[in-house]
Amino acid sequence: MNIKFKIGLFIIAGLLIAGACRKQIVKQSTASNSSPSADVPVGGGAAQTGQKFFFRGSINNSLSIEMILVRDGDHLTGNYLYPRVGKDIALAGTVDNDGNAQLTESDETGKQTGLFKGKWQAAKDSPDPSLVEIQGKWSKPDGSKSTDFVVTQQPLEFSAPIRVVPKVIKENNKEKLYTIEAEFPQIDGDSRFDGFNREARAMITKDVAAFKTAENSQEGDEASELPAETQTSTLNAGYDFRYATDDLISLEFGEGSYSRGAAHGNSMTVALNYDVKNGKKLTLGDLFNPKSNYLKTISDYCIKELKERAKKEDSMILADQLETGAGPHADNYRAWAITKKGLWITFDPYQVAAYAAGPQNVLVPYSVLRDIIKPDGPIGNFAR
Repeated sequence: MNIKFKIGLFIIAGLLIAGACRKQIVKQSTASNSSPSADVPVGGGAAQTGQKFFFRGSINNSLSIEMILVRDGDHLTGNYLYPRVGKDIALAGTVDNDGNAQLTESDETGKQTGLFKGKWQAAKDSPDPSLVEIQGKWSKPDGSKSTDFVVTQQPLEFSAPIRVVPKVIKENNKEKLYTIEAEFPQIDGDSRFDGFNREARAMITKDVAAFKTAENSQEGDEASELPAETQTSTLNAGYDFRYATDDLISLEFGEGSYSRGAAHGNSMTVALNYDVKNGKKLTLGDLFNPKSNYLKTISDYCIKELKERAKKEDSMILADQLETGAGPHADNYRAWAITKKGLWITFDPYQVAAYAAGPQNVLVPYSVLRDIIKPDGPIGNFAR
């Protein structure tokens, strides 16, 4: 979302507008967010008492959820849902001055069905220090079936009365032994976002089609010779927004895959940066002045940052591979996202670090790029 290393199972779903929060999580600003429910428009509509936050994340590191909360002082109200089900579950609870949050879930009859207990805190490993997350344990009301959960705020700032709807591609092919669960967003209510919708849908459907083609070409009989837990291939894809306004959207897809018989799965990040105002998918070069050596500027900063990380005792950074994996080559910088603070660069597993370290992210501040950013380009306002 943020997108961190959750290989094999990337989780995610739907969205709407998330209010900005200060890093001091108990002193919140007054930005408004909105719920994806049919009766509450995303990014617009009447103001409500308290601040509205949209969160995305997972329960048990495998069940994708989205959560919408209104915080009014120490009171929390809202709902959450599982995208694969699409049914709102009511939430109500509290958060104290230390960030200790408790939310009780209830069904349509008012019967309590679950309990979230966690910490409302600054989002970890996020390119935006103003975002928050809630991390803790979900359980049945009696405390049984306790499992981890984490939800992270999304930095969305739409002003129009629109809805952002998560779409799910799900398939379980028992004959060919593969499963697919891939999510992508679609923005309803404003034709300006039609181009973004097409691009987001196309990116995921293309990767799903490629996965199915590869799996359908394999002989299923070979799987019977493998251990049961390695017989099924999987593709899981989810998304996180890094920046989203009426004019500019930056979206990252996290794709986790496993091929039957392999020792472990793999992951990759695919980014969609879309200029809504001009109706076009952006390339990295669109952000910078013509003939500027932007790749070298970005590469130099990333290599320096990664070399510093490599000095840490527990680092899995492959220092001797940085010049290759993070050098000034376009293919090394396929996964980039626009944020409020800078360009968020993702290096996939094996690119600059060992597999066990997961993807590596580097935030390249706009201050480093100011001299080469195109003044009238998509991120020109960040250079001022």
